Amino acid sequence: MPDTLYQIMGRHAHASLPDRKPPWLKVRAPGGENYQRLGNLMRELGLHTVCEEAHCPNVGECWEHGTATFMILGDVCTRNCAYCAVAHGRPPVYDVEEPARVAAAVEQMQLRHAVITSVDRDDLPDFGASMFAETIRQIKQRLPDCSVEVLVPDFQGNEDAIGEVLGAHPDIYNHNTETVPRLYKRCRPGGRYERVFRIFRYAKSIAPDIPTKTGMILGMGETIEEVEQTMRELRSANVDILTLGQYLRPSPQHIALDRYYTPDEFRALRDAGLAMGFRHVESGPLVRSSYHAWEQVQSMMA
Repeated sequence: MPDTLYQIMGRHAHASLPDRKPPWLKVRAPGGENYQRLGNLMRELGLHTVCEEAHCPNVGECWEHGTATFMILGDVCTRNCAYCAVAHGRPPVYDVEEPARVAAAVEQMQLRHAVITSVDRDDLPDFGASMFAETIRQIKQRLPDCSVEVLVPDFQGNEDAIGEVLGAHPDIYNHNTETVPRLYKRCRPGGRYERVFRIFRYAKSIAPDIPTKTGMILGMGETIEEVEQTMRELRSANVDILTLGQYLRPSPQHIALDRYYTPDEFRALRDAGLAMGFRHVESGPLVRSSYHAWEQVQSMMA
């Protein structure tokens, strides 16, 4: 890790939180013509987007550019992560026709790159893997030139589920690490830090040509040393793409915000990640896992 990273991080490590969000976190409220069109399309087809459900700060920018991340298998999660705005509880029965509707939306939007994610479905025998696989197949059948990225849950580490999704040949296989190991029990009680690495190692063993990707949100109490160590461990599992973004507390009921990272800090983390060997690093205050996903897949294909 370059000395400059510690110098940059050290200047802000113990700063108290400001009363208001810093200026680099201010975004324009969504509401443009394309935003309205896509919103109407999602409602007409009965689809969910993580852009809305997770209160993503980039929803206005992305939707105005005609891109969206589709969330299949409903909008109720079987887990209750301390940082996540998605509702949790007992999910309803899922709709087997949903993959076709997602593919229809992708075709109507004429996307070049589609991102598919879901809530955790620990209630299902295959954890929802078959629905991911069918959605990939439906999109590629309608739009063969559209690349497809999946942002999957951990499937409880089930290798059959992982293999089913990879067998449908997504262009990027993404599973978010979210935070450092010390904070897992507090922030992500349904997940296991060690499971993340088993998932990526298995994915690479059965589909070495499919790029793997993960993301972390920063500001929940981790140290820079812990971030560095987690990044190194992810590279040891041959993860190709890394995203780093700022945690923004969805409500007073969610885990408290520990600190704001500055744009300089995110740039330093990006440089550090590239030096570690990640093929692409997207790092910034407003970065989320699917932010600039089209640019990421292009960089992998270059």
